[in-house]
Amino acid sequence: MMDIKKIIFTTFAYFVITMAWAYPWHMMWFQDLYVEMGAVTRVSPIMPLGIAAILMQGIVIGYLYPFFYKGGNPIIQGIKFNLIIGLMTYTAMGFATAAKILIEPVSTFLIYHTLFQTIQFTLTGAALGLIYGKKYG
Repeated sequence: MMDIKKIIFTTFAYFVITMAWAYPWHMMWFQDLYVEMGAVTRVSPIMPLGIAAILMQGIVIGYLYPFFYKGGNPIIQGIKFNLIIGLMTYTAMGFATAAKILIEPVSTFLIYHTLFQTIQFTLTGAALGLIYGKKYG
């Protein structure tokens, strides 16, 4: 049975954690490196599109997780699930981006991108596990 409250909490947590992690990573800490590699194509990102993508990802994750979770430590299971889901995002944002855009060196881009998404999906996976591991009245 679909738990709308948990999907909403998951989407909210995924959005907050992702924005808190992604914005400084991409726009402050490593923006110059990404520009130098050619990985940034816009001076100013279109934030509503990024926000929509993050919200859609959160909704899908919140909807799919109950089909995966069969018990066990909720935090470990949430992280495991999100790392699996993260592979789908990684292929589009990592490999496909490097395949379409002239990024040099590709290996540096993929190393930073792999680190970024591993941390992102670990943090959001822990939140997912906490949300689905908790019983709501």
